[in-house]
Amino acid sequence: MTGFASLGSTLRRKVIVALVVGVLLAAGSWVFAQDKPAAPPAAATAAAPSPPPSKPDPAGTATGGIADVTAKTAGKPTLEEVADFAGHNRVSINLMWTLLTGFLVMFMQAGFALVETGFTRAKNVAHTMMMNFMIYAIGMTGYWICGFALQMGGLGALSTMGGTGLLDSEFTLSLFGKDFGLFGMKGFFLAGSTYDVAVFALFLFQMVFMDTAATIPTGAMAERWKFSSFVVFGFFLSMLTYPIFANWVWGGGWLSQLGKNFGLGHGHVDFAGSSVVHMVGGVTALAGAMVLWPRIGKYNKDGSANPIPGHNIPMGVLGCFILAFGWFGFNPGSTLAGGDLRISVIAVNTMLASASGAIFSMFYMWGKYGKPDPSMMVNGMLAGLVAITAPCGFVSSFWAFVIGAVSGVLVCWAAVFIETVMRIDDPVGAIAVHGVNGAWGVLSLGLFSDGTYGDGFNGVEGTVRGLFYGGPSQFVAQVIGTVTCFGFIFGASWVFFKVYDAVFGMRVSREVELEGLDVPEMGVHGYPEIQGPATLVHAMGASGVRAPTVPAMAPERGR
Repeated sequence: MTGFASLGSTLRRKVIVALVVGVLLAAGSWVFAQDKPAAPPAAATAAAPSPPPSKPDPAGTATGGIADVTAKTAGKPTLEEVADFAGHNRVSINLMWTLLTGFLVMFMQAGFALVETGFTRAKNVAHTMMMNFMIYAIGMTGYWICGFALQMGGLGALSTMGGTGLLDSEFTLSLFGKDFGLFGMKGFFLAGSTYDVAVFALFLFQMVFMDTAATIPTGAMAERWKFSSFVVFGFFLSMLTYPIFANWVWGGGWLSQLGKNFGLGHGHVDFAGSSVVHMVGGVTALAGAMVLWPRIGKYNKDGSANPIPGHNIPMGVLGCFILAFGWFGFNPGSTLAGGDLRISVIAVNTMLASASGAIFSMFYMWGKYGKPDPSMMVNGMLAGLVAITAPCGFVSSFWAFVIGAVSGVLVCWAAVFIETVMRIDDPVGAIAVHGVNGAWGVLSLGLFSDGTYGDGFNGVEGTVRGLFYGGPSQFVAQVIGTVTCFGFIFGASWVFFKVYDAVFGMRVSREVELEGLDVPEMGVHGYPEIQGPATLVHAMGASGVRAPTVPAMAPERGR
């Protein structure tokens, strides 16, 4: 019987591999058909190199000159050639800025991995780390297949990157004489006419934003989530829910057009992702944690909650600083223009909100519970960063500090409310940090935007003004976007998790959860010197193999 079972398992694996290879070959054939080479552009005559300087130039004032301008006649460019050269350099600066800030956002994955792993238990280290690691690869792949196309396929011309209008296909519905964009239809596999430098730069930047949203639920659902279920979820969010809502806000969809269609300010405005990224991730985490149920031992029979401390606070603090550093890509980078000097305001606002979030969460916990909880100080800083992400480009430094201060208190209150009243087990506080404060961030934009920036945003003349600066309709648009985000993301995510759980099961067994997910799910301990040598008994399904005897050890705190 064992031989037949092994043969059946081998056959299933071969069938799955064959199906995957078949799909890849079919997709590759389609992409190849789309990527017909276009006529090469007329080659520009390269400028003659400048003669080597006769003297060193330590100040750099004499290096570079007219001979470095691309021209038909070297050293004698025409006015049109100078203008072309200046325009090319402007777009080059913007592309470089977008790529570099995208690299910073990518590095935030390390921050998330450290925060979530440090705030969970040692017996689940490898599992939690691998979810944070693999969501990058899984999310990128799903987004490349169709997520980017659904999000940005109908964006239209992108002025900061040369005015490219290649992303020009949006699926719309006409209601009340207005067009409502629902999703893009161009850019699948980045094939065909989207094989373009500007489109590729935009893809990288938008992909790492999507990946930030996708990694948020891994913290809220940690320590009891099957890795196989996580893998399917990664494709689901990157290919469907995130791109569709992001299209409505950033891809020319209907929420961004509330201003043009109905006179509601500049439509739903989210400069860098309080709703599109953080609220989407937080609300998805809420739905998943509700379906998954709490960890064993989290709640008593009377409903009271037991603390389950993380195993490594320094790891969580380090992760927070990495995230704060990456946020300088997240927020200033969302200008998509290195020549937009507003980036200095955006960067300072980002810093101030993170500081006030940490300070006010510290004082709140200190005053209410007698101790300044380290984990809540970390979450306070993150909450300030999440909240300022939407309004960072539109508010003064004073309001940035206020927004962060409110978020620092709000995250503490929300975390306790979610745990004790809603009885939802969120090991790292992701729902309070990203979901609750993502909503606060977009609402605060509708309150405090001071009208000094944003002229023409979402195709509406004039700057962005919040309720306190004479723009009540902008606040209405922010409310509509916030309610839409919660309704769509929660509904779609809850249905996905519920159906998947009913068909395949999302949660590990009780025995696996008590033992720790590292060996049963991953085949290796995260800390073998503490927990003993790893075995592949669970991972390989070799039920007849005996695990080596390990001397009993005193349980460590947080395990």
